[in-house]
Amino acid sequence: MKIREIVKAYDLHLLTGEKMQDREITGGYVSDLLSDVMAHCKKGAIWITLQAHPNIVAVAVLKEISGIIIVNGRKPEKDTITKAETESVAIMSTERSAFDVAGQLYGMGLRGTR
Repeated sequence: MKIREIVKAYDLHLLTGEKMQDREITGGYVSDLLSDVMAHCKKGAIWITLQAHPNIVAVAVLKEISGIIIVNGRKPEKDTITKAETESVAIMSTERSAFDVAGQLYGMGLRGTR
């Protein structure tokens, strides 16, 4: 599954460059604790979180995460978007809850990476 597919299927707002939409997603992970994501999220996953600060980009780069979905209508800080563009990290946002997004992705066949 590619980022482009989930953006289209669930009307997510892609906040970073178009070139990142062709990234392959190998699974999913939901957590708001950066240390938990660093310990357990796998390369290629889509990360669902309500965190919106620049440190999420550093974690995504460290773990080679395919993209980040920010939930609950939260908007990332300008610094977060700038850092994500520089580091080529796909960031999407949605008004939906983490529970709903995870359920929708599971319904598309995506499974957890832990």
